[in-house]
Amino acid sequence: MFKRMLSAFGVGGPSVDTVLDTPHAQPGQVITGQVRIQGGSNDAHIDQILLSLVTRVEVEHGDHEFNGVSEFLRASVAQGVRVAAGQPVTVPFQLPIPWETPITAVGGQPLPGMTVGVRTELVISGAPDKGDLDPVLVGPLPSQDRVLQAFGQLGFQFRSADVEAGRIHGVNQELGFYQEIEFYPPPQFAGAVNQVELTFVTNPHELVVVLEADKRGGLFSSGSDAFGRFHTTHHDALGTDWAGAINQWLAQVAQRGGHAAYGQPGYGHHGYDQHGYGHHGHHRGPGMGGVVAGAAAGVVGGMILGEAMEEVFEDDGGEAFGFDE
Repeated sequence: MFKRMLSAFGVGGPSVDTVLDTPHAQPGQVITGQVRIQGGSNDAHIDQILLSLVTRVEVEHGDHEFNGVSEFLRASVAQGVRVAAGQPVTVPFQLPIPWETPITAVGGQPLPGMTVGVRTELVISGAPDKGDLDPVLVGPLPSQDRVLQAFGQLGFQFRSADVEAGRIHGVNQELGFYQEIEFYPPPQFAGAVNQVELTFVTNPHELVVVLEADKRGGLFSSGSDAFGRFHTTHHDALGTDWAGAINQWLAQVAQRGGHAAYGQPGYGHHGYDQHGYGHHGHHRGPGMGGVVAGAAAGVVGGMILGEAMEEVFEDDGGEAFGFDE
């Protein structure tokens, strides 16, 4: 943590430091903290204190792909704040974590490739002045964790994770992006499938699990992709045999030629789409190996993560692309 000088006031102006009570959260929870402002050499007036949640998003444009920063939640936590010269001002806040927020930590460890941060902006004379950018480790809900545990039980190996701009066909989304967690398949399917991508879409009551398998090219598969979708409640997800359901779906994918789709009866509302869900099956850098819960081995948290966050969100001018709804 370090204080940022407010550039709008020039040298000797106030500085800001946003501190989270805890950097750990889950979708649907509320995080709390304080915006701490230290007065400079002169009195200052801040029109508004804004907090936002941002994440790195991959955007497709024609045949090209680039990284952007998406702001998916913005809240005003204070207005008309007077900061006396040399005096501290503390503004407490509460910030809700949207249900579709990407998972950035599993087993308490950062998930490689994933970043979510709280960004602080102070509006001074009508112009925003950026302050802190603080990382948040967003862990899976119990229902999501059950699915991730099943991937570990079946022998999947973590490959990579990212967030992509777009919407999933047939799934009700609030945010304009979705997360993909990519795995190498279990050894018994390695000859038929390149990788499997897992996407969660959640709301207060329901969990949608979307799977995409990128099949290996061959006489029967022709390099096709296969999709599966499971739609259930958070409560029912805790009692679902996810290992059995996922294994059955993947076995069908490996056996069928062309597109295969699967929705397992008995797991709440189910459905499938022969033409996919808006996923794109991109192949990105090498995974770190190991089941996703152990994928963060060698990744250092704390200050290193904070420094990495600063680099991640440095884009052209640092502006969000505005995919929030």
